[in-house]
Amino acid sequence: MTAAFIGGIMTDKELKRLSRAELLKMLLARTEENENLKKQLQEAQEALAERKIAIDKAGTLAEAAMALNGVFAAADEAARQYLENVRSQKSGDGDQS
Repeated sequence: MTAAFIGGIMTDKELKRLSRAELLKMLLARTEENENLKKQLQEAQEALAERKIAIDKAGTLAEAAMALNGVFAAADEAARQYLENVRSQKSGDGDQS
């Protein structure tokens, strides 16, 4: 292959001077490069799709905060009820003595 092709640009005159074998080598090289670029594009599109799915699943920060607030509120209520039960049982034990 000629030095002009390494840069990626050849004139019609330069192309006409090449043998069929050289033209075939160039075609094969470009085909291989094209396949590699298609593969890279496919991988990039798949990675982007995975990120979009992850973002969709995560939802907004506000939704996550609201969900956490609900969990904490339920835990707080459970702890309050537990303490009431402990106090109630302790009071009940004192009455029986």
